Amino acid sequence: MEAELGMQTAIQNMEKRFNNVRAGRANPAILDGVMVEYYGTPTPLKQLANISIPEARQLMIKPYDKSCLGAIEKGIYEANIGLTPNNNGEVVFLNIPALTEETRREYVKQVKSLAEDGRIALRNVRQDANNEIKKLELPEDDIKSGQEKVQELINKYNKIVDEKLKEKENELMTV
Repeated sequence: MEAELGMQTAIQNMEKRFNNVRAGRANPAILDGVMVEYYGTPTPLKQLANISIPEARQLMIKPYDKSCLGAIEKGIYEANIGLTPNNNGEVVFLNIPALTEETRREYVKQVKSLAEDGRIALRNVRQDANNEIKKLELPEDDIKSGQEKVQELINKYNKIVDEKLKEKENELMTV
């Protein structure tokens, strides 16, 4: 059970990281890591503004406090997400440029790397589970069957990683 929870967590973390890889469409998750200096304190952008998608390739950031517009722009620049903010005095717009073939391939490489990180996390969970099984003073047959169950789990979750990777690759390569 613990091993399965660990594997589910590894899959969820991988999916979150996949969401940060943009696919040419506006996605508020792109801004998840953006921190804004607000009254001297680094604050997540999501806590300072409402983020919406007015068009397919545009994000609109409407701050709750208009005095922090400049700080939001600066935070986006410093986050180095490859987008240039446009400020009209009330809201900040981020235009998402169309992806070139080369950029798409680069993102696919990045996603494959993230998937491999997910598989490594799964293997670590498997190894921890197998070590826990060995620590229990059980008969050898029970240890073997426990390890086989853990292996079945990792096979199941590796298939999930492969499916998620294929989905993201298709999303990235679709023009």
